[in-house]
Amino acid sequence: MSETTGGPVAEDVRRRILAMLAQGTLAPGARLGTERDMAEMFSVSRSTLRSALLPLSRAGVLERRTGRGGGTFIRTDVVERQTAESTGLPQLLAESGHASSTQVVGAERRPATPIEARALEMADDAEVFAIRRIRLADGTPLSVDLACFPVDLVPDLPAHPLDGSLYALLRASYGLVAVETTETIEVGTASGREAAWLEIGIRRPLLVITRVSRDEDGIPFEYSFDLFRADRVRLTSTSTVAREVKGG
Repeated sequence: MSETTGGPVAEDVRRRILAMLAQGTLAPGARLGTERDMAEMFSVSRSTLRSALLPLSRAGVLERRTGRGGGTFIRTDVVERQTAESTGLPQLLAESGHASSTQVVGAERRPATPIEARALEMADDAEVFAIRRIRLADGTPLSVDLACFPVDLVPDLPAHPLDGSLYALLRASYGLVAVETTETIEVGTASGREAAWLEIGIRRPLLVITRVSRDEDGIPFEYSFDLFRADRVRLTSTSTVAREVKGG
């Protein structure tokens, strides 16, 4: 396989490592293999592997430990979040032993973008309330979230406090409960504005989560676009398989 040091090959390795972390294949605290083992696993040269790992170390996803049990490890100070999580982030952080806070960056009424209108099954000229917030865990930015809601369903949303759980607010004020949640997870990198919000370097890795929530009638009422720092969150997924009932 021909390759150059760094460049798209190293970027592909970085994305694969982040995907393994998001899927739980790599867990916080896990020790990666030797440089030789990892180079063989990803079918790259050791120099390309170093180019792939360096940005992850700078971003805080990986850490180097010295001594007999040293090596390269996945950092452990991360927040664990279930995929398609319907629990509000403040509650999730509190249950995990983290102190949480929220900064409201903006709240505006505007026409839905084509992507938002399609996700919310709205007319092209329909309006949404767009709420952008920075979520912090233990005083450090964890994510920046953009949540959009149809104006017709939540006509006075900005009149309410927006720095708490929006799910709790929607339930109490509008009777909207997320019965079905669909999430799409991708790997991205921070733009200049996103890096400033999250207090990280430009092009540092992010987990990009888009979410659509529906009520008991199947009507979509939330479209969210969340950017999580890849060094501070781990996504997990739990599935239950129905057991065969044996009887005489």
